[in-house]
Amino acid sequence: MQASLDPLGAPLVTLAVSGERAEDELYVPVIAQVLKILEKKGLLFVGDCKISALGTRVYLQGTDNYYLSPLAMVGHNPEAIEKWIGEALAQEEKLERIHDLNEKGELVEIAQAYETQRKLSAEVNGKTVEWVERVLVVHSQSYAEAQRRALEKHLEQATAKLMALTPSVGRGKRQIQQETDLQQAAAAILQTYQVEGLLSYEFERQEKHQIHYIGRGRGHANRPTREDVTVRYQMLRVNRQEEAIATLEKTLGWRVYGTNAPAERLSMEAAVLCYRDEWRIERCFHRLKGVPLSIAPMFVKRDDQIIGLTHLLSIAVRLLTLIEFIVRRNLKQNDEKLVGLHAENPKKGTDHPTTERLLKAFDKIYLTVVHLPGQVIRQVTPLKPLQVRILELLGLSPNIYRSLASNSP
Repeated sequence: MQASLDPLGAPLVTLAVSGERAEDELYVPVIAQVLKILEKKGLLFVGDCKISALGTRVYLQGTDNYYLSPLAMVGHNPEAIEKWIGEALAQEEKLERIHDLNEKGELVEIAQAYETQRKLSAEVNGKTVEWVERVLVVHSQSYAEAQRRALEKHLEQATAKLMALTPSVGRGKRQIQQETDLQQAAAAILQTYQVEGLLSYEFERQEKHQIHYIGRGRGHANRPTREDVTVRYQMLRVNRQEEAIATLEKTLGWRVYGTNAPAERLSMEAAVLCYRDEWRIERCFHRLKGVPLSIAPMFVKRDDQIIGLTHLLSIAVRLLTLIEFIVRRNLKQNDEKLVGLHAENPKKGTDHPTTERLLKAFDKIYLTVVHLPGQVIRQVTPLKPLQVRILELLGLSPNIYRSLASNSP
């Protein structure tokens, strides 16, 4: 579990916990450590739907701090969320437009939203804590498109699986001989791909009759002795329920957020933009699990080794984050772009380089040490202009590197 600082994105608190524990119960201990370190109130804690557990929200309300998170689909929330989305669809022309800059620096609409409120209360240590929660109902076009693509993929996959239930007759191809077996298998597919009510299917029962004859000798007609009947079911077609699909598509792209922060502290637009930046915490985990830190697999046995390695690598994540933040901030202040970081496109300039690319720029530099009688000679690979500029953006003098080449008797 981690808590990181925005907009820096650097881990502030890291807890190494056993993997079988539920995440919901771990938020309060992390938040408590953050509050102990910063010694401030009025902080805004942003997290995924697990931070919206009532116990966590009550804790933040009771400590005079704020939260912002999507509401989890538990308890009475699903019915309430469906109602709020319905209200939004009924007053689409009154929705507030949210804008942000795109990659080209153009101000574009990214979402539409409206706000409502609800009263909440909970018992804490025998006392009732009450507060008003702002409910932000937000529609994102990009999120809707992503969900629509996922839905279409699920429909195609489910259709292919349904048709594959009844392969043509052949060696090694198992046939379904009971209607209930076909219906149960089809229902499982629809449930797996979450397309129940969106697809229907047609099938037929096929029978093959085989009559066995026995002859009574020359001049006598053969007579049937028994008849075997083989039954199989054949899937004929899968039909899309376009009306149901269209109804579902109208609800795509909506998310409902809860916050106890007052509007003067966190406006509707600020809340939407704030949550859009929560990819930063995911980058922390990505860096921990990927190159160059690669926390997994862990070749350790004792719990103290696991905890120690986790904390050690969390320090490395802080360094990676800090380097990136400082360079990007200085590039933005100078209205400057670094050129030469992309080997596949050497002329490409960027003002938001990653630390990984910045470090890659220092590949193939060497310190050569030659020991001679009574003398040690040191040489370093001369720095390229790009490498010098990166050090300058970090506030470091290139002389720190060049001083490695000082010779001694």
